[in-house]
Amino acid sequence: MKSMHKLPFSTAFIKIVAALAILIISEVISLRVNPVGNLAGYSAAHARIPGVIDGQPLPSLAPMLEQVTPAVVNISTRSIVQRDSSLEEFYRFFYGSELPAVPSAQPKSLGSGVIVDAERGLVVTNFHVIDGADEIIVTLRDGREPVANILGTDPKADIALLQIPADNLSAIRWADSDALRVGDFCIAIGNPFGLGQTVTSGIVSALRRSGLGIEDFEDFIQTDASINPGNSGGALVNLRGELIGINTAIVGPGGGNVGIGFAIPSNMAQDIIDQLLQFGRVKRGRLGISAVAITPDLVERLGLSRERGVLIAQIEPDSPAQTAGLQPGDIITAIDGQRVRTVESVVNRLGLVRLGQAINVRVVRDSREFDVTATVAESGLANTWFAGVEFLEQQTSRGRKYLEIESLENSSPLAQKGLQSGDIVLSVNREPVETIADIENMEVSSDALLFVQRGRDTSYIRLP
Repeated sequence: MKSMHKLPFSTAFIKIVAALAILIISEVISLRVNPVGNLAGYSAAHARIPGVIDGQPLPSLAPMLEQVTPAVVNISTRSIVQRDSSLEEFYRFFYGSELPAVPSAQPKSLGSGVIVDAERGLVVTNFHVIDGADEIIVTLRDGREPVANILGTDPKADIALLQIPADNLSAIRWADSDALRVGDFCIAIGNPFGLGQTVTSGIVSALRRSGLGIEDFEDFIQTDASINPGNSGGALVNLRGELIGINTAIVGPGGGNVGIGFAIPSNMAQDIIDQLLQFGRVKRGRLGISAVAITPDLVERLGLSRERGVLIAQIEPDSPAQTAGLQPGDIITAIDGQRVRTVESVVNRLGLVRLGQAINVRVVRDSREFDVTATVAESGLANTWFAGVEFLEQQTSRGRKYLEIESLENSSPLAQKGLQSGDIVLSVNREPVETIADIENMEVSSDALLFVQRGRDTSYIRLP
């Protein structure tokens, strides 16, 4: 008889446990697997999200979006290709033939827009979406592609107002963006990367974002709803499907979404649209002050009581600031309850105020803090920079208008900056100019930025 050797206790115990585990697993499988090998009951219990809980349907954004998305459109633009005549002569001389034909118009940009008035066919988008376009095509949800007309633009706030035929359109209702709170849910709708209409969701991450250097006048809603290239001009809506903002910009090192997007508040966009419809342009006001940022050096040298706010350096005669009683040396700490920390924030706040509107300015003078009420007036006209300059209204063979300098005096501001007869002024402070009336009616602040073309070269010139 062969001798038997017992396994150590630990090894035997492990084998027993393993055997029991196999039996349990087998029992579970026998309960779960049907004769054809499918996991019966498993998908019903775990993989499918129930549509009803306690007799109530789960919440969904779909019903709201079904009402809203027809009012969000895709926008594409075309620009006329201008062929260089010298290149044609070169090609004909060396090759004895004409240059190959090229399309007369090329796609230039792709973005989004929002129908805000169905009866009049009004569509709002970003100015940068349609800037420089010769033709603007609006693609509706049902596939129609009407060509849009430009009713007005505000490059400083990056808003453009378009009009399309008012034929069976849907519009989005405006919301009061001043009622927004950080943490409110929001939905972005647009055309990212040209993929077609796309919906993303998030929350309001911050309010009144400014000083970003994106636009001249900034008062952005910040959101983490995914916004990407192509979303520009699209809608940011609340859970009621009301328009709270126009998607405009993102912060993304690689050009894509990283959860930081910006939208123009609906109240600001609506005010701009109202002015474009009424005046054909936006009339911005001025207070009549020259201000500087408060630095630690200024605090020490002037014996100021605080570092926050901006210091009034000068007051224009007969200006709203002088009428309101403001004085050089006053420190502005807030406008209409919003704190100001930089000169840019003061300019931004004033740029968002309508002409004739009263504003509340919080001031510190001799360590005493008090409020001053001022009524903003219209800014000076841009033609003060064009004294001694004669312009000629011109038009290309394809009907595009432009403004050419016909003559200028040697003492004029433009001549002192090196401009010459024959130069073309394309824009002033980023606002396109095509006629002499555009120059005469344009508002500017204490300086001006001209975009000028000479021959094939273009450049920016700052005045003074």
